[in-house]
Amino acid sequence: MSEQQTITLYPSRQFKDNARAALQDGELRTSLRTAMDYLMAKRLSAFPDGDELATLRTLGETIRQRCLAKLPELLEKLEAQLTANGVQVHWAETTEQANEIIHGLIARRGGTLAVKGKSMVSEETELNHYLEARGVTAVESDMGEYIVQLAGEKPTHIIMPAIHKTKAHIAQLFHDKLPDTPYTEDVDSLIRIGRNALRDLYLKADVGLSGVNFAVAETGTLCLVENEGNGRMCTTVPDMHIAITGIEKVVEKLTDVVPLYSLLTRSAIGQPITTYFNMISSPRKPGEKDGPREVHLVLLDNGRSQAYADEQLRKTLQCIRCGACMNHCPVYTRIGGHAYGTTYPGPIGEIISPHMLGLENTKDLPTASSLCGACGEVCPVKIPIPEMLMRLREEEQRPAGEVVAHPLRGQGAAHTGKEALAWRTWRGLFGQPGAYKLFGWAATRLRGLTPPGQLGWTQNHVPLKPAAKTLHQLVRERDAARR
Repeated sequence: MSEQQTITLYPSRQFKDNARAALQDGELRTSLRTAMDYLMAKRLSAFPDGDELATLRTLGETIRQRCLAKLPELLEKLEAQLTANGVQVHWAETTEQANEIIHGLIARRGGTLAVKGKSMVSEETELNHYLEARGVTAVESDMGEYIVQLAGEKPTHIIMPAIHKTKAHIAQLFHDKLPDTPYTEDVDSLIRIGRNALRDLYLKADVGLSGVNFAVAETGTLCLVENEGNGRMCTTVPDMHIAITGIEKVVEKLTDVVPLYSLLTRSAIGQPITTYFNMISSPRKPGEKDGPREVHLVLLDNGRSQAYADEQLRKTLQCIRCGACMNHCPVYTRIGGHAYGTTYPGPIGEIISPHMLGLENTKDLPTASSLCGACGEVCPVKIPIPEMLMRLREEEQRPAGEVVAHPLRGQGAAHTGKEALAWRTWRGLFGQPGAYKLFGWAATRLRGLTPPGQLGWTQNHVPLKPAAKTLHQLVRERDAARR
């Protein structure tokens, strides 16, 4: 894996340029459209009962809000229970601290090879590159993550990291990167090639790394959701298992996991349940034949406390990382995840990344939305994403020196004197009857000075084709067919 590329930490600063480039990539547009249509259809089929979905979403929202309301208490309880179970807990305020902790644990064992299950938080910390620079090779074992790692890329989706890749891309990648691998576009053969390349690594690895989907405070249990079995191999074969997760992933009770698990799998990929559901509560016990001899959990903040401090923005932390908001977003489905330049792309990335990276590095993301509301409608835990986007737009326009109860890092990043002057002028014209009448009188008499083409609307607008049938006709035909 020595050929990995170093990914720029804050490419979100170039979001507009990235988006323009993505829109010109016809192959990417086709791949995304096909994949998103499939995922939307799968989710729809997974929730055939609208009443059940509404009830389950309300329950999921209630659980997440209850757990967040008790978050400090639950984190302490989780640490105490895990410690009693023999799991060592580490706290990291920043990504640098998290990486230092993990590298320190590996170095203590003299380790040089780590095999990883899927973990978006480790993507957030740039862990692979950090370890590689210090002589430790970290190999992704999730097939999608393995593909993008071979390609020197970041995941483009939080559930399906290589969703932007075609089978031809993967065939060429394996042929180029894996010794003695013939070129083939047969999907089963490609999966087999990838698995064969990874199989021996589980036995050779000094450490297994993983993420966490739910951390149960009541029992001190780490829950991992997966379909490939690689997560179970990473967490049981090596002698040391290190898990890393954000502080918001804690839930109060084991019973809280059941509805959240149902919402997660069905919202993400339309499955009623995943192939594997791992529950880890302790290292290997005397007499047991497998399992790690050491288990560590790293709890990462990285801006989450900033979101937590504000009652409105706290709802951002309800997320269970299903990716449904991305699959339904008209922006994400056209430009893909790499254009955002952040670990978490799409609508959820637009509201969580400003807390992690600061508004100064993500000022274009809150405006990368049509505010159509689709993301909020499909969110399984009812995060009001459009509301969060509007709040963040306000904060990035708020003057940096203005005192507020919970200031955000990078507050006022998009504020400019020219724009402020324009809005003050608008308020003056439209807030006073006399000024408004004068403006209206002048505008009607000087309209000949306006340009003939109305910028983007004239240049890019494509008129809708007239419908072959009226809506009334379609409804009548549907009712007739039902009779």
